Amino acid sequence: MTEEGLACLHAWVDGRVQGVGFRAFVQEHAQRLGLTGWVRNVGEDQVEVWAEGSPVHLNRLLEYLQRGPQSAYVSGVRSAPETPKETYNRFQVLGSSWG
Repeated sequence: MTEEGLACLHAWVDGRVQGVGFRAFVQEHAQRLGLTGWVRNVGEDQVEVWAEGSPVHLNRLLEYLQRGPQSAYVSGVRSAPETPKETYNRFQVLGSSWG
């Protein structure tokens, strides 16, 4: 992520992150931070996040991902550098992807 302009956070969160309101938690915080993108369930114990916005706000979202909602247990978060797509106009919860 660069210090200025639009950046992207593509992350996978592992642990007890399904059935505990994790996606709604991510959406709420992403919207408050003014980010665009999406969150979805992947596999049995993983959530995937694609967020675009300012680097400062993305770093703050990453902090929220590492913590999760009170009912979740986050065992790990990994992320990969990506180029922003700049095609999203809001942050949304997507259907599950089992692949």
